[in-house]
Amino acid sequence: MRLLAESARDGAVAALAAEGGLPSTIWAGPAAAGRERETRRRLPTGTLPTGPRALRLGFAGDDLGYAVDFGHPVTVGSTMFGLDPEIKREWVWGGPVPRPSAQLADRHNSVVRLRGPDGQWTVVTQGLRTFDSMLTEIADPRAAPELFVVREQLRSWRFYDHLRTDAGAPARASQIGTRTPVLAHDGSDLAAAVQTIKEIGDVEALDAAIDLAFPGASLQIDSLAGRFELTMRQDGLTRPLRSAELSDGTVRYLLWVAALLSPRPPELLVLNEPETSLHSELLEPLAALVLAAAKRCQVVVVSHSAALIAAIERDGSQVAPSVIELVKDSGQTRLVGQNRLDEPAWTWPSR
Repeated sequence: MRLLAESARDGAVAALAAEGGLPSTIWAGPAAAGRERETRRRLPTGTLPTGPRALRLGFAGDDLGYAVDFGHPVTVGSTMFGLDPEIKREWVWGGPVPRPSAQLADRHNSVVRLRGPDGQWTVVTQGLRTFDSMLTEIADPRAAPELFVVREQLRSWRFYDHLRTDAGAPARASQIGTRTPVLAHDGSDLAAAVQTIKEIGDVEALDAAIDLAFPGASLQIDSLAGRFELTMRQDGLTRPLRSAELSDGTVRYLLWVAALLSPRPPELLVLNEPETSLHSELLEPLAALVLAAAKRCQVVVVSHSAALIAAIERDGSQVAPSVIELVKDSGQTRLVGQNRLDEPAWTWPSR
């Protein structure tokens, strides 16, 4: 999902390189794995994929959908960047199901076509570079409004999966404070994000989230020469505790508070293993925060905690959360209980 979002920022190639390049993202198992899973036969040695190798990413929404196909370059002798993937195909379509009749924009190698209101196709460029996405090069609110909408939607996706809480974590240090409606991906502006919620956000929800997790506690932001630092006052203590003195679990919970109560909610918010370092008593307050955020945007929580999942399901009467269980089977990650007949309707664009 992050790679897909990076496609809207022309950062997918760099993001793939950070993951080890295109080869590291492509299925490492045998091509016949699907048949092996169904028949439980041992695969013959040497069963390898055939045809062009591809990394295909896409999403479908109620209004618009997008798909992109990355592949290996055709010629590599003239460049030192021979391992960089090339964008072979891009589609934008209307509606939740990709189909040729609903297609609005099409990129095939370096050629980009747009479909006009009359249904006729127009070639807008024949020289798009293989490492540039049509979402960044062609998107325009007037000339290509569908591309512009998809680009902005993807750019609004927000991911939190590297929030540090160790002694040297950025969230524990004082930082220059500016208005921060969106918590940074590493939590480095936690104090400023909390103060922003206090001033222009839902301060009642902030106070309730703190009181639910730490009864009687309150947050305060201290400022010294423009540098903000978060402190917490708790019952029974004669002085507030600085962020550097708080436990890992407390800091992590405060990070989730700042992320989930953002005054500027995204289209999609993804939390990866938010239960890490949290005391079991904080899972219920965290579930309440997740459900409150789900009223304002789509939230995806990736978790190994049965207790957190149960809390979200138990308290989710107003939001109706959907639980999707993944399992490893013959090297593949698949959805539990999903068969071929109930897979989402989807057709990848061909090369």
